[in-house]
Amino acid sequence: MNKIVIASDKSGFRLKEAVKEHLAGRGFAVEDCGTQDMENGVPFFEAAPVVAKKVQSKEYERGILVCGTGMGMAVVANKFRGVYAACVESLYAAEKCRAINDANILTLGGWMIADELGCAIVDKFLDTQFTENLEEWRQEFLRGAALQVEQLEENIYNK
Repeated sequence: MNKIVIASDKSGFRLKEAVKEHLAGRGFAVEDCGTQDMENGVPFFEAAPVVAKKVQSKEYERGILVCGTGMGMAVVANKFRGVYAACVESLYAAEKCRAINDANILTLGGWMIADELGCAIVDKFLDTQFTENLEEWRQEFLRGAALQVEQLEENIYNK
């Protein structure tokens, strides 16, 4: 994974810019689908679907969304089948949203998280794999749970 899709609204713009710079420093190609400057903000309910669709289609393996709290972006992104957006405020939660829930979109709160912590959270999210560092029984359980979630989505979206 050497490319990532990202977006923010005006409230998440500062943190998104710090994360973009950090990701570029790590060698990622970053596609920014949200607010490009503070004069022309893209609302969270318009930015989140763009990123969610790019992850849903598998054009990108993972995405990052930033708004004021991270919660609005998560709510909207999670409306898309196969998208698992996690609103994260700590390194521990970033690790666990990947290892346990296989989240494919990270949402952050620009009002809640300082740039340095935000970049560390992004690193943890990107560097952790599904079921990483978990007991074998838990890995097996989570792989089965993921199949159950897929079946649940199948039932919901095919009504």
